[in-house]
Amino acid sequence: MGSRNNGVWQMCLAMVISGSIGAFVLLSGLPVIDVVFWRCTIGALALGAFILLSRQPFIRLSRSTWMLAVAGGITLVINWLLLFAAYGKISIGMSTVVYNTQPFMLVLMGIVTGERVSRVKWAWLLLAFSGVVVLLSSELSGWHHSDLLAGITLALSAAFFYALTAIIARKLHPLPPQHIAFIQVLTGVVMLLPLAHFSPISATFPWGILLTLGIVHTGVMYQLLYSAIQKLPTPIIGSLSFIYPLVAIVVDSLAFGHTPSAIQWVGGILILFAAAGNNLGWGTKDKASHQQGLEQKAR
Repeated sequence: MGSRNNGVWQMCLAMVISGSIGAFVLLSGLPVIDVVFWRCTIGALALGAFILLSRQPFIRLSRSTWMLAVAGGITLVINWLLLFAAYGKISIGMSTVVYNTQPFMLVLMGIVTGERVSRVKWAWLLLAFSGVVVLLSSELSGWHHSDLLAGITLALSAAFFYALTAIIARKLHPLPPQHIAFIQVLTGVVMLLPLAHFSPISATFPWGILLTLGIVHTGVMYQLLYSAIQKLPTPIIGSLSFIYPLVAIVVDSLAFGHTPSAIQWVGGILILFAAAGNNLGWGTKDKASHQQGLEQKAR
């Protein structure tokens, strides 16, 4: 029981930290590529330090495993680039809510690969899609059409690449999660090194914000998240994950005064409700088999 309680607190803290990422990205004032580059660089140092301190031996990897891990790093970095770009087009809260269509990206990918999808899954998918449509209609509330469409498209694309990252991570199960994350951020450093801007780096350069993104939002958050996943059953992980978009909405409102309109609340609630139903198996006849399926997907 004590282990589960610790897992709950770790998961909650990880989601709170995740919900504040958007504010730090915007407050840095740097181009998206630079923010992601520094997050990867500092995050790699932080994760490397955590791995060394925990004395986790590095496993000898085959060439195919290395290629998969690097591919996961590429998709993860693209995911960050797209999501951070979405923050500049629409509010952080709305971007994060749309980004929570990730589970449905996995469902759609399963359809492409021939996986059978139940009617209940289709119902949750259609409900989430309805939420996106409602958000798009919020242009009537004062958003510029081009920015709104671009922002939602970027957030949906980010969710797609996150789903690809999750699929790749499943195939790396023997590799410890911290090691996977370490390889991923190192891949990001190599990817973005030719594109990052290194001048001018002056006294006003936002080192504090970048260090927070790299150490807290990457190194510490990954440690908390992976530790919680090892201690908690999948339904609890799924339910606590909704702290992330809620914190993002609150932080966005407090930091930038972006309060969702009534129609945006409706669209966001539809998406989050559909994601909750999908993740927690609402409406399924055999919840035990649904939970077992979730456990297999988590692996």
